[in-house]
Amino acid sequence: MIVQEHVSLKSINTFGMNVSARWYVAIQSKTDLQELFADKKIVANHFILGGGSNILFTKNINGFVVRNELKGIEVLKEDADYVYVKSGSGEVWHEFVLDCIRTDRAGVENLSLIPGSVGAGPMQNIGAYGVELKDVFHELEAFHLADGTTKNFSAEECKFGYRESVFKHELKNQFFITSVTFRLRKKPVLNTSYGAIENELKSLGITKISIAAISQAVINIRSSKLPDPKLIGNAGSFFKNPVVSAEKITQLKKDFPELVTYPSGLDFKIAAGWLIEKCDWKGKRFGDAGVHKNQALVLVNYANATGMEIFDLSTKVMESVQNKFGIILEREVNIL
Repeated sequence: MIVQEHVSLKSINTFGMNVSARWYVAIQSKTDLQELFADKKIVANHFILGGGSNILFTKNINGFVVRNELKGIEVLKEDADYVYVKSGSGEVWHEFVLDCIRTDRAGVENLSLIPGSVGAGPMQNIGAYGVELKDVFHELEAFHLADGTTKNFSAEECKFGYRESVFKHELKNQFFITSVTFRLRKKPVLNTSYGAIENELKSLGITKISIAAISQAVINIRSSKLPDPKLIGNAGSFFKNPVVSAEKITQLKKDFPELVTYPSGLDFKIAAGWLIEKCDWKGKRFGDAGVHKNQALVLVNYANATGMEIFDLSTKVMESVQNKFGIILEREVNIL
């Protein structure tokens, strides 16, 4: 384990923000974790960085940036219906999904091409195209930074919600997730409920649907809508889709009959991208900060935008949506 000083983070955050860490260290084993966090000053002044895909840096980090590089994928057990697969939290999420496709383990195919690390998945309860991480989650293992103990968390203990978990609230900054175990199906239950997937499968000429076919369809859809961070800095969806009451939907549809909604329990989820587009933000550019031309839900750094320029743009977008629709958007991306 090597501690470095004054390290640029530009290449390891997908927005491409040109910020630096006062100290930087990569964690590759549990022993590294124990040694590093034995120093209580680091416990109080650190930031854990996974894939760097769900964060907007607005300033330099005057503390320890701890990069998660815990690797390894293994089968723990299996029964007639399920395979229980444990992944190191530092594995790239999409690479884990592809490994599941190759080994015919079903359940995560709809979550293809989501950027970030495996460990960030349960923190955010990542989701896409009708599937959320909680649907395939079994348990996770986490290292308690303050006392050095290890604890296993069940799905109930993680308190999963829409892009939410206990690690974003009452346990924020208290644990380092070291591994995640998934319960994956041997016999797939294919989910093509989102029309975009069915349409893409048809355009690909696929008649026999499989988890590999669904994965490829999702990859194609995401690639067509979302910019490649290697070419244009971004963190994917910048805002959460707001959840509102049925009463609010009825009210809104009087003025906006074309409103795009999805059932969410007793409430409804509204497509945030649609709201932003109707406020005429899609494709707008202000210097090197902008709203992507193909997906209004994505804010982008064309070259040298600062984190504060992106943040200020997001604030203006939120204000306009609230003024037009009376809906308060919430940022999905973590701001630091």
